[in-house]
Amino acid sequence: MLANYSGPYCNFHIFLGSEIMLKVKRLTASVLSVLCISLSHANDFKVLNQISKQPTQLQSGEYKGNYYVPSTLKTITWGYLPNRDAKPVLTVPSGSVVTFDTVSHEGLLEDQGRNAEKFFQSKGVKSNEILEDAKTITQSNLKHDFHKDGPHIVTGPVAIEGAQPGDILKVEVLKVEPRVPYGVISNRHGKGALVGEFPKKAKQENASTEHPERYGNVSIFTPIEKNAKGEYEGVLKTESGKSIRFPLYPFMGIMGVAANTSEPVHSVPPAMYGGNIDINELGAGSTAYYPVQVKGALFYTGDSHFAQGDGEVALTALEASARATLKFTLLKAGKDKIPSKELKQPLAENAEFWITPGLDEDLDEAMKKSTREAIRFLNQEYGIDEATAYAYLSAATDFEVSQVVDKTKGIHAKIRKADFKEFESK
Repeated sequence: MLANYSGPYCNFHIFLGSEIMLKVKRLTASVLSVLCISLSHANDFKVLNQISKQPTQLQSGEYKGNYYVPSTLKTITWGYLPNRDAKPVLTVPSGSVVTFDTVSHEGLLEDQGRNAEKFFQSKGVKSNEILEDAKTITQSNLKHDFHKDGPHIVTGPVAIEGAQPGDILKVEVLKVEPRVPYGVISNRHGKGALVGEFPKKAKQENASTEHPERYGNVSIFTPIEKNAKGEYEGVLKTESGKSIRFPLYPFMGIMGVAANTSEPVHSVPPAMYGGNIDINELGAGSTAYYPVQVKGALFYTGDSHFAQGDGEVALTALEASARATLKFTLLKAGKDKIPSKELKQPLAENAEFWITPGLDEDLDEAMKKSTREAIRFLNQEYGIDEATAYAYLSAATDFEVSQVVDKTKGIHAKIRKADFKEFESK
């Protein structure tokens, strides 16, 4: 006898005896759906577990020759970014390629129970598909205050030999690979674009890791699956049982260099040193430039996203753990060519665009800052007078909202490189 189940994550066909078939019929569609999620993950996806428990240079395997940084209790901070007093977990020369295994905070936070294994198993994920790094972090005594600290798990920092304030650290994003076949999208009270409207479930008193439901927050588990083209896409199941499917573009929400301060640096608001800048253009093939603030630069990364819409309105993107492979090149002040001659804030590029961020708590001010930086870039990089640059931006450049949920809001200009072919040829 053939039992059939067609759900949002797979088609389920099993030959069963009549007695077993009666029992299967009593199973709800949701139970079968959870089973299908696990089967789909196990069959279609190779979980990227730690390559080494210590930072090292890899001597074999796919990443041979790369330096490697795992996320362990000795290589992460939770809720804060490295500052000038941070000790590097690894020191590498300019030109090095470094592979980071990062861990997403989603599924690990207090309003999700601070128990990665329990949270993800409740969503139908098998234990061997839950990262050991995530389990270790939530089972540890590592301090984290849900209300005071940032949510992000930040990996690093890595020092670059010879880096000094005034230099520029060029970071080429070679790969961002999903480590697990699922992620989480969250909306929390007091956060997001519609504070006071969402979440609609009220917060209760005495919310805790033992009673995470009392926070009243929403965390939507979101698997990824291959489509007919063999490409992974996010799958959001709706109440009707139908699924919304959307493409992935993995990128690191947090990349940056250490701030020149001994004060704690909260992980949420981005700033001149980078940090939680959340620009969804910075996936594989992109390059970011950071003004070095302290000796060694002290680069870090984290907050990996599988996909993010401009604005990130609910609070989070599709947040999930990723493996990021980055190449570091030190551009020395007064010696090496620096885009737009000098930088006092991050700059980015990909094959199609130059990207100038603007950051401010006021979105209007963020727009102004992005515009000013775009004008400055065009003037310094191509020698275009400011009035013409301003006119060009108005006629031909899109300004996108990076995010509106990280205290300091972001807008970035996308200056199309193809429009300047005549300048490049001279």
